[in-house]
Amino acid sequence: MIRLMIVDDQDLIVQGLSMILSQEVDFQVVCVAANGVEAVRWCDKEALDIILMDIRMPKMDGVEATLKIKEQYDNIKIIMLTTFNDDAYIFGSLKNGASGYLLKDATPDEIVNAIRKVYSGGTLINADVATRVVERLTSSSYEELVFDERVEFLTGREKDICHLLGEGKNNKEISDELYISEGTVKNNITRVLDKLAFRDRTQLALFAVKNKL
Repeated sequence: MIRLMIVDDQDLIVQGLSMILSQEVDFQVVCVAANGVEAVRWCDKEALDIILMDIRMPKMDGVEATLKIKEQYDNIKIIMLTTFNDDAYIFGSLKNGASGYLLKDATPDEIVNAIRKVYSGGTLINADVATRVVERLTSSSYEELVFDERVEFLTGREKDICHLLGEGKNNKEISDELYISEGTVKNNITRVLDKLAFRDRTQLALFAVKNKL
């Protein structure tokens, strides 16, 4: 059973998502929240697998809430709910540990598939948006994502795996495509994270997109 929380200050969005998710026999909407403060509190009370998190909300936005939740509950996967004009917010969320994002006008099938993808270890990063948000960042606080010379530290196999991570693939999908075991994929990802000093596979996926691996 995939245990979910929906975080959005618009009741219609919450109701619509709840209706969509309730159709899946292995999905359970455990709780809902209207802002980031409530979301953090629910994480203290419930064991959750996936959070659908709106970006712009009162009291505490989704970017800050993502950071607070991932600091305490790194096992919880967070998918941001966004619109086309939220590039800066999207990157802030990804940097804080979100596994990706969904546009609010996504179809029911896209929403369900996205949840399953993230639950199984994949990421949701559209290459066009990822490139835009990374390229517009010039602050040194983001330098770990734009050091192109670090690509030279990677082996051919590691580059192949990073490329597939950048496409949002999970460990099983990568192992199937490269004809290697999931354990080998996991070990390679861990090694690359250490080499590049990245926190998680989302940062690595962004790095892969930026450097066209």
